[in-house]
Amino acid sequence: MSQRNTVVRSLHDLGLAAWFGGSLMGAVGLNGAASAEGGQGREGARFASAGWAKWVPVNALAIGAHLVGGSGLLAVNAPRVAGQQGVAASTLAKTVLTGAALAATAYSRVLGKKIELASSDDPKDTEKASSHPVDIDKAQQQLGRLQWAVPALTGGLVILNALHGEQQRADQQAYGMWQRARSAGPALMHAGFHGLGNHGTRC
Repeated sequence: MSQRNTVVRSLHDLGLAAWFGGSLMGAVGLNGAASAEGGQGREGARFASAGWAKWVPVNALAIGAHLVGGSGLLAVNAPRVAGQQGVAASTLAKTVLTGAALAATAYSRVLGKKIELASSDDPKDTEKASSHPVDIDKAQQQLGRLQWAVPALTGGLVILNALHGEQQRADQQAYGMWQRARSAGPALMHAGFHGLGNHGTRC
């Protein structure tokens, strides 16, 4: 029997949309504008850091919504993951990509915070930065690569999400479950014959 999972699906999809879209806009628009207006030095880093810092709470909320929604969808689709061929593999790929995107996002924030402190005009920030000195140019290069990695990884999640949608079609579910049953059949038969053989030996 089919059922609606509108709430968890909405959390999953909206969270991923904001995570992907925000990271792509930041890498293209925010970093580009900061570079154009402030240059590649401390001033540009300060502009970019201020913009990314504003986005952090929204991004955290989006990621949280996506993870909650994804966990809910995994729970309700557990029978399909176990019984439909191909779903477990795409779910594993999605889990790996999600972990990589989370790691890239978290490390981007760590680097961004270091650059934010090092490029700030606030004496308190300068004092904090002096206790953990950072090469702004090197950190900016690392951060630039990571900030492109996040939309690439979350874009991969969008593609896998589309694949999951295709796998939920009735014809694909029937075909996948039939294929899983066919692949499991020989193993079950072998186990059955093996059990009968052991039983005969014991008698």
